[in-house]
Amino acid sequence: MVNLLENLAFIFERLTWVSVIDILLVASIFFGILVFLRDTQAMVLLRGALLLIILVSLLTAFIDLPAFGWLIANTLPGLVVVIPVIFAPEIRRALERLGRAGNFLPTTRVRAQTNDVIEAVVRSAARLSNRRHGALIVLQRFDSLEEYASTGVALNAEVTSELLLQIFYPNTPLHDGAVVIGGDRVLAAACVMPLSASGVLAVSPERSMGLRHRAALGSSEVSDSVAVVVSEETGAISVATGGRMIHRLDNERLEGVLRALYRPLEPGLSLERALYRWLPGLMPDPEAGAQPAGQVEE
Repeated sequence: MVNLLENLAFIFERLTWVSVIDILLVASIFFGILVFLRDTQAMVLLRGALLLIILVSLLTAFIDLPAFGWLIANTLPGLVVVIPVIFAPEIRRALERLGRAGNFLPTTRVRAQTNDVIEAVVRSAARLSNRRHGALIVLQRFDSLEEYASTGVALNAEVTSELLLQIFYPNTPLHDGAVVIGGDRVLAAACVMPLSASGVLAVSPERSMGLRHRAALGSSEVSDSVAVVVSEETGAISVATGGRMIHRLDNERLEGVLRALYRPLEPGLSLERALYRWLPGLMPDPEAGAQPAGQVEE
């Protein structure tokens, strides 16, 4: 205990503004890691690891245990190898987000989805919802979805509501899977999309979310795509983008969300702030504190 207090006094005596900046940089890195791990199963594992480290540190600080201290000192370097293995999916998602950091700059490619495409998707989603026909429509933005489109049946057809309705008609050859849209073309149907590995849907108040919703959320986690999903059980329409899901949309709000997502952002304007500006009744004000991911509702 005396050694601990002496070490703390030694640190505070030599604290300078450079040391403060150093501490802030380290704290910002840990904060970024916690943000990336939020609403994932890895957060529970990280919480347990931090609790174990704190308990071990307190035990070795108050009691002189040479053998135990030697064991801990020689075990900790192994975490350098263990941590990347355990948190591989989260690290990959973090690097993908950094790689898409410049994707919100105003460009012509973000306007590739024409008004006709958005209207066709909205009309077909509304009719599929009324009929309670399940559907998953993934709209490509900056990131290429060719990898996932290749898992389905290539169509390269014009986007029309009639085509989408026919694809998702029950028991047809192409109804089971996702439709991938790039620009104004239906690239492929019956595509296999990655399932979400996060815990967003597990804490969602909606209990009727199956593989379609997990695939929609997973698509938005591995790319900057926008996924429109229609529930087969309830007919509810949802939109997944950026690892978040917006539930229970009607026709007007679905169209508003799609137009907001494909409207070029102003420089320095975040996606959350842009959605709040264009759809203030749908999205919470990010400056007032946003809701947890996956719980953005009416």
